Amino acid sequence: MIYNRSKLTASLYALMSISFWGVSFVSTKAVLGKLEPYSLLVIRFGIGALFLLLLLLLQRNRLFVSITYIPHLMVLGILGVFVHQVLQATALLTIDASAAGWLISFSPIFTVILSILFLHERMSIPKGVGMVLAITGVLIVTTTRSGQSFQFAMNIGFLLMILSTLNWAVYSVLLKSLKIPYPPLVVTFYMCVLGLILTTPFIIRNRGWESLSLLNHSEWAHLLFLGVFVSGIAYWYWGKALEVLEASKVSMFLYLEPIATLVAAVLLLQEKVLLISVAGGIIIIIGVIIVNGQLVPMFFNFFKKK
Repeated sequence: MIYNRSKLTASLYALMSISFWGVSFVSTKAVLGKLEPYSLLVIRFGIGALFLLLLLLLQRNRLFVSITYIPHLMVLGILGVFVHQVLQATALLTIDASAAGWLISFSPIFTVILSILFLHERMSIPKGVGMVLAITGVLIVTTTRSGQSFQFAMNIGFLLMILSTLNWAVYSVLLKSLKIPYPPLVVTFYMCVLGLILTTPFIIRNRGWESLSLLNHSEWAHLLFLGVFVSGIAYWYWGKALEVLEASKVSMFLYLEPIATLVAAVLLLQEKVLLISVAGGIIIIIGVIIVNGQLVPMFFNFFKKK
C-alpha cells in the first residue's frame, strides 16, 4: 500500500513537470520577440537558481556536495539544462509552440533506441510498428504549415527540436543510472547554477540586458513562470519521479505534454491549429504508446472488464 502510494505521488510529480514544460513553449515563444535565446536562458536560470536556493534554505538542506559527484552534476547540467534549453529556445524562433509540443512526444522513441543500443533490449514487432507510426506523425506535423497544404517543409527549427528530444532521452537515462546520493532539490539547484554560468558570457557578449527594459508586465510574468516553475519546480519534480519510477515509465508522461502546449498556445497565443496537425499529434502519441508496449494491454484490460 505504501509503495503504491509512493508510485502515485511520483506519477503526480511527473504529471506536474510535464504540464509546466508543455506551457513553457508558449511562454518562451511570447518572450523571444524581445529577448534573444541566450538572454532569455540567463534570466530563466537566474530566477530558477534563486528560487531553488530559497527552498534549500527554508528546508535547511545542506548545500555541500562531494567532489566525487561534481563531474556527474556537470554532465547532467550541460545536457539536461544548457544544451536542452538552448536547442529548444533556438528552435522556437522558427516554429510554432504547438508544433514544438507535438515533437517533444518523440523523446520516448529515442529512449527505446538507447535501451536497445546500451541495455541490449530486443526490438519487437510492436515496437517497430510504433516507431514507424510516431515518425509518420512527426512528418505530418513538421510538413504542415498554418493555412498551407501538405508539403515537405522541414527547417532548422524542427531539426533542433528533434535533437532536443534525443538529448532529453540521454539526460533522463543518465539521471536515473548515475544515482547521485543527494536530494533531487540539491541536484536541480546545482544544475540550474551551471546553466546560469554557461549562458552568462553570451548575454555579456550580446549586451542582452539592454532588452530587459523593453519587456512589459505580461512578458515579465512569462519570465517568472519560466524561471520558477519550468527551470526550478519542473526539473525538481522530474528528479523526484525518477527516484521511484523507472525512466521508461516516467517518460510515458511526455505523451501528455503536447496537450498542455496545444491548449496554452490556443488560449495565450491565439495560434490556429489545423485538423491535420491534430491528427499528426494523435498518431505520434499512439506510436510512442505502442513502442512502450502499453496500448495492447490497455485495450485488453478494457474489454476484459466489459
